[in-house]
Amino acid sequence: MRPRPLALAAALAVLPLTAVSLGVTAAQAAPTPNAAASRVALPDTVTPAVARSQKKGDVPAAQQLSVAVSLKLRDTAELDSFLAAVATPGTAEYGKYLTPERFTALYGPTQAAVEQVKSYLKAQGLTVGSVSDNRQVVNAQGTAEQIAKAFGTHESSYLDPQQQRTFFANDAAASVPADLAEVVQGVSGLNDFTVRTTRLAKPQNAAPHATPSGFGPSQYDGAYKLNGIGADGTGSTVALWEFDGYKSANLSTYDTQYGLSGPAVSTVSVDGASYDSAPGGGQGEVELDSEIVRGVAPKATQLVYEAPNSDQGEIDMAAKIVADNRVSVISISWGSCEPDTTASSMTAVDNSFKQAAAQGISIFSASGDDGSRDCTRSTSGSAVKAVDFPASSPHQTGVGGTNLKVSGTSYSSESAWSTAGGGVSTVFAKPSWQTGTGVTGTMRTVPDVSSNADPASGFAIYTAGGWQVYGGTSAAAPLWSGYAALFNQKAKAAAKPVLGEASPKLYTVANSTGYATSFHDTTTGKNQDFSTKAGYDQVTGWGTPIADGLSTALLGGTSTGNTVTVSNPGTRNTATGTAVSLQISGSDSATGQTLTFSATGLPTGLSISSTGLITGTATTAGTFNVTVTAKDTTNATGSASFTWTVGGTSTCTPAQLLGNAGFETGTAAPWTASSGVVDNSSGEAAHGGSWKAWMNGYGSAHTDSVSQTVTIPAGCKATFSFWVHIDTAETGSTAYDKLTVQAGSTTLATYSNANAATGYVQKSFDLSAYAGQTVTLKFTGTEDASLQTSFVVDDASVATS
Repeated sequence: MRPRPLALAAALAVLPLTAVSLGVTAAQAAPTPNAAASRVALPDTVTPAVARSQKKGDVPAAQQLSVAVSLKLRDTAELDSFLAAVATPGTAEYGKYLTPERFTALYGPTQAAVEQVKSYLKAQGLTVGSVSDNRQVVNAQGTAEQIAKAFGTHESSYLDPQQQRTFFANDAAASVPADLAEVVQGVSGLNDFTVRTTRLAKPQNAAPHATPSGFGPSQYDGAYKLNGIGADGTGSTVALWEFDGYKSANLSTYDTQYGLSGPAVSTVSVDGASYDSAPGGGQGEVELDSEIVRGVAPKATQLVYEAPNSDQGEIDMAAKIVADNRVSVISISWGSCEPDTTASSMTAVDNSFKQAAAQGISIFSASGDDGSRDCTRSTSGSAVKAVDFPASSPHQTGVGGTNLKVSGTSYSSESAWSTAGGGVSTVFAKPSWQTGTGVTGTMRTVPDVSSNADPASGFAIYTAGGWQVYGGTSAAAPLWSGYAALFNQKAKAAAKPVLGEASPKLYTVANSTGYATSFHDTTTGKNQDFSTKAGYDQVTGWGTPIADGLSTALLGGTSTGNTVTVSNPGTRNTATGTAVSLQISGSDSATGQTLTFSATGLPTGLSISSTGLITGTATTAGTFNVTVTAKDTTNATGSASFTWTVGGTSTCTPAQLLGNAGFETGTAAPWTASSGVVDNSSGEAAHGGSWKAWMNGYGSAHTDSVSQTVTIPAGCKATFSFWVHIDTAETGSTAYDKLTVQAGSTTLATYSNANAATGYVQKSFDLSAYAGQTVTLKFTGTEDASLQTSFVVDDASVATS
């Protein structure tokens, strides 16, 4: 997760909505609370940092502060029952997600409660600001003196001795009148200690590169079989949870490099935050998140929600995302350690996460980059075992980190990343679904799952004008978010519910016989306090995804009984400006099925037909990661992924590549031919010279073939031509006897007795798509048990230019 530079913390600590100037002069007037009996303290509203820091003085009485008053949800026991049911296959409620309006009507604060809170705040002299659309948050602003009076506390300035950073905070728990305490859950904004942080983990002394170094989409998609799902994210929308901005030009460079295309990334401002014109130190985080999601699910829509880096900003962002209801997945790569955050503020965010679960929104959060001691950089100290929030929330999926090794684009092995976040929450109880081998205790444990995060096996990311190798659980969370976007597309096509709250379903799969085909169980490595082991552990959770198997398991088995297979054409090399014609073939385990082909990541200028023919002229140089998917009429899919490199203009030396092209040596070599095919008899005339390849002509069931393997130089155009004569005793237009012409597994043409003619006819095919590859050219003649048909081939050629 969380690229988290120490230098960045001070910069991010400047909160746009509070703009607090901390001083020790101009003493703040003491609050005049109501009688103790008439007020109720709101629990967990004092930051734990107060007890560990040095008080420096009072916040000036006239200093402006902003607060977010969080309201309680209603009927929480019923809500918890619904959340369990909606995520459990077989229940009446399974997959029947709520709209934001229905959630608020059933479980949200009432409008009367909102008006009660607003009335109280106004009576205390505060200016009431926005109210979240889900009625869970009322924002207000006033002086430190007014805030202190309204909430029965006192605002002071403190010094964090470890970070040498000043902050302000309330000295005692906030309180409100007893009748208001019935509807108010907490107050945030009374301190500015907590700063959501992110550290782009990268190899030491790494400098930007001119070209990519690190894993690209074809490697991580292939290793985790993300490309085996048969989806590209179409119809899915992912929210990126951010406290900084990005540059669209950097995202476009990444897309161009890897041949990706999809909907333009757009920004949604929260509380007026706007970073994109001048992003800060978190720019690399935002661009990492976006590029990883694009690499996994290129056609998914991305909305970048940008909020002020404060408790209030985080709470408002959570409420806005779920109330907007524009996304099905939320990716979170920012966080703070639990002991540095008030439980009251965490609960306010978690209430919106409950709404997300009810609406079918999946949330994936990075578990942290400081191992089992997430507070290493705060006054809590490096000796404190702690986990990261929001990853510790029980209504999202915490994502840990590994070191991934690949062989080409295939999975090789994996071990735990030694600083991947994990451990036990001190705030949230263990949810009912968190069970299985390795799960212990009564409190929520983190992470739930994991994926590659070690910067030593990092990702190629384009940011700030150069290529970097980045890791961190910041990369793992968007990878899982991209997976959810793929799964949701697949689920919709199969008329199944979208993933929704992922953890209960992931734990169900992990505790089933499908575990071994759904997860890579990481059993080597550790963080500071926990070791990996078989099954669940507090370093990597259940492990990393085997995406195709996991999707099948989550869908309750395959949605149909059909298995679709797409033939992989292998690595392709094409010169810029070269015309391409490449036929992709596929097969279906069921008879009578028609396959419809589509592709993502094709080089610029190329397109694929519904029958699998890729054509066009490659116009842009680069390396493109192509995935071709075939779908049958039952929505069963299969796919194949390969790399297509488009180079500069051709520097090909013209040549004819076939040996013994006219068969005039009197032997087959270097052709491989059936006995008697290479012939100089007078029964059929040669096109030139005396020898030719004569297949069939027996008038009985028979198969003949002749083939030769050639290597077409990279950067060359290539044309395969030959002369063919077909002589038959058959009559009519029915194809009884056939001649099939193939290049590798691709059928170039099929002729039959119906094509018979008195002389030779020349046929030509473009093989330029095979440049840089070795391909076998093959003629196969098949004859039935009735009348004879002779297929005679001569004077073949593979000419390059």
